Amino acid sequence: MPDAQKVTDLVEFIAKALVSEPDQVRAVEADDGVIELETAAEDRGRVIGRQGRVAKAMRALLAASRVGADAQLEIVD
Repeated sequence: MPDAQKVTDLVEFIAKALVSEPDQVRAVEADDGVIELETAAEDRGRVIGRQGRVAKAMRALLAASRVGADAQLEIVD
């Protein structure tokens, strides 16, 4: 699925721009179409944002993109 790879690459690119340890960022698509985003523990707050604003913005970008419209984003521990 090349489209799935594009979506995970997009999520990973955005997250790496936000965190202080971009080496620790990993986005993986689960079997059910959910994209799981993993970061270092100290960077998780940056990816989520105040009141979840950054996470909501990332989800809005996915919804607006052609390849990510049906994808769901989860930020995992």
